[in-house]
Amino acid sequence: MQTESEAQTRRVAIALADRLTPGTVLLLHGDLGAGKTAFVRGLAEALGFTDDPVSSPTFTLVHEYKGGRVPLYHADLYRLPDGGASLDDLGLDEVAQDGVLAIEWPERLARGVPGAIDVRIDIVSDTGRRITIEYR
Repeated sequence: MQTESEAQTRRVAIALADRLTPGTVLLLHGDLGAGKTAFVRGLAEALGFTDDPVSSPTFTLVHEYKGGRVPLYHADLYRLPDGGASLDDLGLDEVAQDGVLAIEWPERLARGVPGAIDVRIDIVSDTGRRITIEYR
């Protein structure tokens, strides 16, 4: 699907969030500025997190949001070297069990995540994005 604004990108995430259950892992692929964090803002909104602003956890690795329908964990692996770690090395395998885990820059993981949902966000214009969602 194609979106033409950040608000439309968030709405795609809101529609997806209705189907997410604890243990779901989302792998968010896209270049810098593609809208990965905007997508997570939509997830957070749909899961009931309206008090804390969602920002990229580039320097802290993971932001945790609790108090909604299910916990949301937002990881940004940008600063890790390619193939640098696995979910269990980072302790993300444990948090993924009780909530939804959204991972930006998943190509930095040492190996894939079975059962994860791949979300690809491609820049097609200054404001346009093409979002592809693939279930494994």
